[in-house]
Amino acid sequence: MSLWRLAWQLLWSRPLVAGLNAAMLALGLAAMSLVSLTAEQVDHAVQRDLAGIDLVVGAKGSPLQLILAGVFHLDAPTGNMPLTTLATLQQHPLVAGVVPLSLGDSLQGYRIVGSTPDYLSLYQVQLSDGRIWQQPLEAVLGAEVAQNLGLKTGQTFAGAHGLGEGGEAHGDTPYTVVGQLARCHCVLDRLVLTDLASVWAVHEAHTALDDEDRAALAAEREITLALVRYRTPLAAVTLPRWVNAMDGLQAASPALESARLLRMLGVGTEVLRAFGLLLLVVAGCSVFISLYHAVREREPDLAMLRMLGAPPSRVAGLVAAEALWLAALGALAGLALGHGLTEVLGLILQQQRSLAITGWWWSASSLSLVALAGVLALGAAALPAWRAARLDVTRLLQSPR
Repeated sequence: MSLWRLAWQLLWSRPLVAGLNAAMLALGLAAMSLVSLTAEQVDHAVQRDLAGIDLVVGAKGSPLQLILAGVFHLDAPTGNMPLTTLATLQQHPLVAGVVPLSLGDSLQGYRIVGSTPDYLSLYQVQLSDGRIWQQPLEAVLGAEVAQNLGLKTGQTFAGAHGLGEGGEAHGDTPYTVVGQLARCHCVLDRLVLTDLASVWAVHEAHTALDDEDRAALAAEREITLALVRYRTPLAAVTLPRWVNAMDGLQAASPALESARLLRMLGVGTEVLRAFGLLLLVVAGCSVFISLYHAVREREPDLAMLRMLGAPPSRVAGLVAAEALWLAALGALAGLALGHGLTEVLGLILQQQRSLAITGWWWSASSLSLVALAGVLALGAAALPAWRAARLDVTRLLQSPR
């Protein structure tokens, strides 16, 4: 009988102990896998969504809130700013480009964002169907929006007031879908994009009673945010100060604020990672105790193996193989559970129109967790294997059973 087959049979000679040890290993690995998969995808999403955005300009408030609202579309904006600010930014010599954003409405929880075609160029997104908007009340759907809502090119929909579900519908100013974006795995997947004038037209239709009112509203038009690209590295030093000195405006650096956000999230991930590591240590101790007692119980059988010609290394290898079987079972179950929990988390976030997380994400961390399980099992089996290799065969065979 081969060493591995014999070790497998010895392992399951005590099924409850083997199952408990494998389950403890699996839980520890699942916790660490969940943390690693989620942290990697969040970090990847943050870096991807930042794209070529060097600065976000908006109304005064929290800089982090400004980034969450303007870059990741996960929070409410701090307010609006005059449309004239857009021209002021565009004319600044240190500014290479400005992408304006207007927020305020949504479609079943997906945000309707008024902007320019430069917003698509920022992420280098291609159309999968139709064309770009060319006039007010034409909309282009992100890939996730089109898939989940089932809207096709040529169909119409009415936006709702507010950035969440349940707002008052603007039924008298419907949008027409003129295109759909190819999936980019970026923030645009979960947005409805339209022209800036669309946002103004929807809201002015409810307040303007005549041409005089419409002219007054046109003179007071606003945008919500502006995404700025620097022309030279010098702009990183001077431009934020220049913006912050303007009345009612604030500049937020996506790089700095996203690093701050990841540090805040890092506290929770480190706690979960430490919890998973603690479970692995407990599992390793349990494996050690069970193998040590198993060697003591099997001393007569191991002595018989020695009498039949098995060298000490083979007896020690039998104990190590039993531990590695446990590690393999725990790693397989742990990674499956970790990826499954990550997929469940992704589905929950998808219902909340939040970050895209999936359990089908693969990385080198999974292989490192498998290696960690193997090292832990071999460490737990070291002393029992050494004891098995140094059995006094003569004494055991002469002693009564």
